Amino acid sequence: MAKILFRLRQVPDEEADDVRQLLDDNDIDWFETSAGKFQISFPAIWLSDESQEEHAKSVLQQYQSARAQRLRAEHADQVARGEVETLSKRILTRPLPFLLAMLAIIFILYISIKPFFSILF
Repeated sequence: MAKILFRLRQVPDEEADDVRQLLDDNDIDWFETSAGKFQISFPAIWLSDESQEEHAKSVLQQYQSARAQRLRAEHADQVARGEVETLSKRILTRPLPFLLAMLAIIFILYISIKPFFSILF
């Protein structure tokens, strides 16, 4: 019976391709289901043979640990170089969307709170 190994919803194509290659390199039998035309099905990578489950999970765990370390190191390098977009940088580079969002928030708060003030005063 098939066993689910790796869910593909909201997974970057690069990571999904790496997992497929990893399973092929380790001679693990697998198949894939897509989300379908309307994106309502269950996209995942499944094991064809349950007896390979422990081996597949350990290989996948090693890959994910290495990937996490690599991505953390890349992010730390970007932070050190000042390439990561912070909130203050985003506000300074795009002030109009920020101002419009703040005005919308203030308007919604005003509409929400106004009935309570009209009762009190």
